[in-house]
Amino acid sequence: MSPDVLVCGAGVGGLAAARALGDLGLDVLVVDKQPKVRPIAKGEVLQPGALRLLRSWGVEKRLDAQGAVRLGRLVVRDPRGTALMSLDYGQLPAPDQWLLAHDHTAILAALAESLGPGVELRRGVRAEAPLRDDSGRITGLRLAEGGRVYEQRAPLVVAADGISSRLRSWAGIEAKRADYPHRLVSFDIGEADAAARADDFSAYVTDRGLRLLYPLPGGRLRLYLQAGPDELRGVTAHGGLADWAARALSQVPALEPLTASLLAHLDSRQTLPVGRLLSPRLSGRGLALVGEAAYAVHPMAAQGMNTAITSAGALAERLSGHLERTGEMSAAAVDAALRDYHERQLPLLTQAARTSGNAARMVTDLSWRGRILGRRAVRHTGANPRLLHTVTHNMSGLGPRPLTPLDRLQQLGLLPDPRAHRVPTAPAGRPQPM
Repeated sequence: MSPDVLVCGAGVGGLAAARALGDLGLDVLVVDKQPKVRPIAKGEVLQPGALRLLRSWGVEKRLDAQGAVRLGRLVVRDPRGTALMSLDYGQLPAPDQWLLAHDHTAILAALAESLGPGVELRRGVRAEAPLRDDSGRITGLRLAEGGRVYEQRAPLVVAADGISSRLRSWAGIEAKRADYPHRLVSFDIGEADAAARADDFSAYVTDRGLRLLYPLPGGRLRLYLQAGPDELRGVTAHGGLADWAARALSQVPALEPLTASLLAHLDSRQTLPVGRLLSPRLSGRGLALVGEAAYAVHPMAAQGMNTAITSAGALAERLSGHLERTGEMSAAAVDAALRDYHERQLPLLTQAARTSGNAARMVTDLSWRGRILGRRAVRHTGANPRLLHTVTHNMSGLGPRPLTPLDRLQQLGLLPDPRAHRVPTAPAGRPQPM
């Protein structure tokens, strides 16, 4: 029998969509071209907005049981470790007062384990082409699996196949990826000296770019070092990587104690291109975009995985409303829900993209203009409690509170802010980690 929903891609966005749509009582088939999950340094920090959904699905509890690390702050620091701008999540309403950090593979596994009985996950399945009806509406996919090719139809197809989404292209949706003029080099550091271990999500601003550090389960640390596009060309673990990594930390006195541990874990290196994308459309007839097929951002702001999860929840919510009125997964009901999904979610993703882009430029832009404006924005935002609270709320994914043009001028210190100390009353206390 054909499923009600066919999800292409078993990353965070695809699995979250499968979980959310499965909760509506729909039969969902998830396919992914990779035969097994690959360990990638991405999507390891969960924001409160996404945690709300994961909590309702029991996923947060699974991650906590597996040693997830709770973080209370996102901090921009100078090379000596002095906080220039600190986003304190403890100022948000309970229970949304934490970031949660865990390995990407653990997050995927927890999502997969939470899928209901109506959801089937198949790996090693490649989407070959879209299936369409006489009107051109997408009605399924031609799939290749284990040496055979077959047609799989469904009233709703979900494209969760990444930033270079083939399904997005098949639907005629043009979305241009823009690459940042740098790369990030990731290291998984274990056995770090206790004095050097991070206890928050810290971005260090340096003359050579971003150095990002946060803890992972088991006393490990994730370290990202910004590098120029060709800076590591020809550099291998046995050919200069140790010297490069040591120099990168020597420029940041606060991170120098990590040098020995970093050099012991050079083999964990992953070099990642960094790009951004916002699709102008989140749906077509019969097709919804979620995850990086719809939206991708710089990891500095920890937004990409979180918006994938909340977008999956929004898609299920829109579809649920139309199913309640019609009682069936008809093409008309699905396409009406898809239009609602696009209209509701695109403004939210646009705001998140703006927030993420601004945050990334503050600490990664090495042009003279970027250094001046970025550092001013960090410094003046960090000294303004009202703006800090607004930025924290926006980063958390609890709902957009767009900065006004006046706020932007005050962020740069070009105008005084007489309301700087007007912030909502802080909660009585933060709940203790589970």
